[in-house]
Amino acid sequence: MNNKFIRNLYMVPYAVWVLIFVVAPILLLLYYSFFDIHGEFSLINYQRFFTPVYLKLTISSFWYAFIITAISLLVSYPTAYFLSKTKHKQLWLLLIIVPSWVNLLLKAYAFIGIFGAYGAANYILEWIGIGSRQLLFTDFSFVFVAVYNFIPFMILPIFNAINGLNPALIDASHDLGASRRTTFRRVIFPLTLEGVKIGCQVVFIPALSLFMLTRLIAGNRVITLGTAIEQHFLVTQDWGMGSTIAVFLILIMFIIIRITGFRKRGA
Repeated sequence: MNNKFIRNLYMVPYAVWVLIFVVAPILLLLYYSFFDIHGEFSLINYQRFFTPVYLKLTISSFWYAFIITAISLLVSYPTAYFLSKTKHKQLWLLLIIVPSWVNLLLKAYAFIGIFGAYGAANYILEWIGIGSRQLLFTDFSFVFVAVYNFIPFMILPIFNAINGLNPALIDASHDLGASRRTTFRRVIFPLTLEGVKIGCQVVFIPALSLFMLTRLIAGNRVITLGTAIEQHFLVTQDWGMGSTIAVFLILIMFIIIRITGFRKRGA
């Protein structure tokens, strides 16, 4: 009884933190979503969200988040796999993760210089004979910079999953006559799916709400749900519509987490 009371007492700071910084902001967003731009109670924001403009915006956000997640996974899985086979794997992992500690704004401005008209990227293109190209403010530059920023968050859970594999399982597969390809397909990859799933979650969900890169790197050519929220709060001052989009974004994130977590509980 005493131990249970002490455990509950330890939970109080966490419960207060969740209440103030998670529950209260969500309730505020829900509250403001029921007011139109003139401050009158209305359901017009929810009606507007299902118009072609916002539905197209939602599909665009999903599409870019899917591309960013897919490319991040294609790059990260082999990187994490070969990283786990190196001698100083923890050191190499640290070197990959360290750039993620740099402020996102600083990295964005660095890429503006790299992809600019007189940047290093165009210098290389001219040197190999392709010629200067408009790289900045394109879909390519947006996806490239987004993938660069998210790759460490994809590599880390996959690396942990691969590194935690029992070597005896791989040895047993080889002893039973399985080739390296079959061992990877039937043993390694299925047993590391949990890391892949976590990596996809931590990349796909933030990618849905990217807004800084859409402005600095894509030059507002790419509009996501995050961009729309920023525009409504800071430019049009339509807090109701911005809150409505945020409410739907939270619902989408919740559904994604529930769907990807269902298999784990059912396994």
